[in-house]
Amino acid sequence: MKTVKLQFKNAEGLSLSARLEHPVDKQPLAYAIFAHCFTCTKNLLAVTNISRALTARGIAVLRFDFTGLGESEGDFADTNFSSNVEDLLYAAQHLAEHYEAPKIIIGHSLGGAAVLMAAGQIPSIKAVATVGAPADPPHVKHLFQNSLEEIESTGEAVVSLSGRPFRIKKQFIDDLEETDLASRLKSLKKPLLILHSPQDETVDISNAEKIYVNAMHPKSYISLDGADHLLSKKEDSLYTGSMIASWATRYIDLKDEEPKLRTDRQVVVRNEKEHGFLSEIMANGHYLMADEPREIGGTNLAGTPYDLLVASLGACTAITIRMYARHKGIALDEVKVHMTREKRHAADADSTDDPAGKLEFIDLDLELHGNLSEEDRQGILRIAHKCPVHKTLVNGLIVNAKLL
Repeated sequence: MKTVKLQFKNAEGLSLSARLEHPVDKQPLAYAIFAHCFTCTKNLLAVTNISRALTARGIAVLRFDFTGLGESEGDFADTNFSSNVEDLLYAAQHLAEHYEAPKIIIGHSLGGAAVLMAAGQIPSIKAVATVGAPADPPHVKHLFQNSLEEIESTGEAVVSLSGRPFRIKKQFIDDLEETDLASRLKSLKKPLLILHSPQDETVDISNAEKIYVNAMHPKSYISLDGADHLLSKKEDSLYTGSMIASWATRYIDLKDEEPKLRTDRQVVVRNEKEHGFLSEIMANGHYLMADEPREIGGTNLAGTPYDLLVASLGACTAITIRMYARHKGIALDEVKVHMTREKRHAADADSTDDPAGKLEFIDLDLELHGNLSEEDRQGILRIAHKCPVHKTLVNGLIVNAKLL
C-alpha cells in the first residue's frame, strides 16, 4: 500500500496526525476512515494490517491519532468521548475536501463506539463496521476502576493503561455517562457489521450482542474466534480487514472497471485533467501510478517519474545480481539496492554555478546478505554495472515522439 502522511485540524484548531493508505496499483474505489482503540494510536500493528487488507481490495484508508495521542497535538486529559466523535467528523470533512467523501467508517474498541455515534452525522457513509466495540461507552471505566474514587474527589487521577500513564479528568467520566449509544443505534439506519471475538477479555462478547439487538437492519455479525482484543496475531487483523472489504461490496460498488488503458505498445500512460499530475501507467499489463509532490501541485499519491526511473535501474540491478548469484552458485540470501539521484557539478565544472554545468548522478549502494566471500562480493559489484538498464542510461538512447 502507498502511505501519504498528512495533518488536519480538529474543532479546537489542533493538528491531528494521519496516514492515508492508498492501493499501490490503482486509484481508490472508495475511501474509509479508521478509528483506533482507547489510548492506542494509528500505528497499532492491527490497524496497519487491517488497512493493508482493505487497500488490497481498492479501498483507501485514513487512520489518524485522536487529539492528545500519538503524533497529534493536544492534551489527552482535556479530551473525552465526545471530542473523539468530533475528531472523526473533521477527518471525514478533510477527506471530502481534499480527496473524496468517505463511504466506509471502521472503529476498534472505544473507537468502534465513536464511529457508531459519528456515522449518522456523515451523509456519505454507506457502511459501518466495529471491531471489539463496547455497547456502552462507560464500559471503559473498568480500566481505571481503582482510581474512580480519587477522580470523583479530586477531579482527576493519573492511571496506568497498557503500561503508560494517562491523566483522566472527571469530565471524561461524566461525558461517558451522558452518552446514549443505544438510542443512536436505533436511528443509525446504515448497514452495520459487528466483528467480535468470543475470547475478548477486555470487551466481553455480550457487548456485540447488545449492539446487534439495538441496531436496525441491515446488520451482520462475524465471530473473530480465537482472537484477542487487540488482534495481536497478524492473521486475525488481516482476516478482519478482508471480511470488512468483502461485506462492504454489498453496499458499495468495489468492482474494478474494465481497464481503460489499452495499447499495442509496451507501455501506455494516461493523465486526466481532474486528477492533476496523477498519472496511470500500464506496463505490459501491470498497473503503476506516478505523481508529483504537493509543493509543486501534485497529490503525492505515487512516486515521481524520476523515482520510477531510479527504481527501474535498482530493480534491473537486483535482478541481474540474482541471476549472477544463481549462475555462480553464490549463497546470496538478500540484496538491497539503496539509491539516490541528484544533480552535482562535474569535476571540471566546480568553479561555476551555472546549472548547465551540472550532471545527473545516481549513487547506488549494494547491501548484501549471505555467506559471501570477498571474491563473491567483488564479483557482484562488477556485475551490478552490467545490467541492461544501466547500459541504456550510460550509453544513451534516442526518443522519437509523434502525434497519433
